[in-house]
Amino acid sequence: MYLNRAIVIGNLTRDPEVKSLPSGIKVTTFSVATNRVWKDKNGAKQESADYHNIVVFGRQAETAGQYLKKGQTAMVEGRMQTRSWDDASGVKKYRTEIVADRVQFGPKGGAGGTGSGFAPQAGASSKGAPTADEQKAPPIDAIAYPEEEINPDDIPF
Repeated sequence: MYLNRAIVIGNLTRDPEVKSLPSGIKVTTFSVATNRVWKDKNGAKQESADYHNIVVFGRQAETAGQYLKKGQTAMVEGRMQTRSWDDASGVKKYRTEIVADRVQFGPKGGAGGTGSGFAPQAGASSKGAPTADEQKAPPIDAIAYPEEEINPDDIPF
């Protein structure tokens, strides 16, 4: 079995660039930076950044181009692909990119906070303890039924 899958969570290094194919399909390209931190043999903190080229097609390309901005956090899921072409001087060039199947926008204003901003835990509040309004609100799955009796003759349709 073979698998070509990439999942990247990082910050955009530039604003997305939206173009159209001759067929009319939208194509958006942008770059996402990820970093990793580790300690070397001597215990010194080391950091490195990687930059990932992203390509998105179709309706998702339009949405990404409209809402994503430089510095914003995004999660990209897709497949790796390497393209090649000959430049003007005849030199063969290569570019490896992630062709996105799914782009999920992170919180507005970049990474901020301690988490990635994706898939918050149920019942978790960003401020710590729930406010009085949050405590009174019915659970998301609950249906709020009216207290009074409904007369079918009062329904306008």
